[in-house]
Amino acid sequence: MATFRKRSNGWQARIQRKGYPDLAKTFHSRSEALSWARDMEYQIDKGVFHLPLNSKEATLGELLERYRKEITPNKKSQKPELYRIKGWLKSNLVDRYVSNLRSSDFASYRDARLKLGKAGNTVKQELALISHLYFVARAEWGFESLDNPIRHIRKPKLAKGRARRVTDDEINLLINNTDSFDLPFIIKLAVETGMRRGEIASINWSDIDIQKRIIFLWDTKNGEDRQVPLSSKAINLLDSIPRRKDGRLFGMTAHAISYAFIRSRRRVNLEDIHFHDLRHEAISRMFEKRLNVMEVGAISGHKTLQMLKRYTHLKADELALKLG
Repeated sequence: MATFRKRSNGWQARIQRKGYPDLAKTFHSRSEALSWARDMEYQIDKGVFHLPLNSKEATLGELLERYRKEITPNKKSQKPELYRIKGWLKSNLVDRYVSNLRSSDFASYRDARLKLGKAGNTVKQELALISHLYFVARAEWGFESLDNPIRHIRKPKLAKGRARRVTDDEINLLINNTDSFDLPFIIKLAVETGMRRGEIASINWSDIDIQKRIIFLWDTKNGEDRQVPLSSKAINLLDSIPRRKDGRLFGMTAHAISYAFIRSRRRVNLEDIHFHDLRHEAISRMFEKRLNVMEVGAISGHKTLQMLKRYTHLKADELALKLG
């Protein structure tokens, strides 16, 4: 059954039927919304309903709702994308027909978000979502004449990669000032292996081959499995971790690790250190051990030198010694 909602620019009618995509459209008057809803429900009941092929019949909000149901569930990063879609659904562009939206509209959106203090990468990801939505609509949903307005606007400038190196003294401060049993082990393992927070949280003892000195990571951030070699120090660390009955290496979720890390850094006034900086530090130390780019990339999971470069900050004084 259709539902109706008063909006700032008119009346929105929404139809939700099992087996059909959500249908929603905004009209100037409630009577127009009622008429449209009756027509759509009649088509569904008679089995003659078809998705609109004309982009003039679809608003950005309607396509976002369809994208949320059909495309987002197939992605690894569902939660952050759902958050971005929720944000877009609150924008003043959501009730505009996609055929009428221009590059200038999204450029204004970009500038407004940056003026609010949003990070360049945050805004870039928001625009990337809309860009992919237009691509899917054109390629798979019958909107063949729809042009992608995001292609024609300047992308926000990204912040420079962090050059923060974490010292052994700082690591020890973090380890010695936490109430968490697992966090000291997690911090040490992160620095020794370069694994991400989520990867560490997902490890089971069955993923570890002590004899071959390897941790197997499954379906990682870039969609691939990865084998992480273990140093002697990492092996000794694993030997010191008590075995859990549930088979997990640690009893903390990725969110719990972040929360415990934040509490620890606040206690020792190291607010400028993020958990991800431990990965930066680990990768930099691998290069300082004279591993080459291909070797470090195989361990860290980075696919390109450019990606790896953002995480790598070698100590200039040690490089000077190598120069002689």
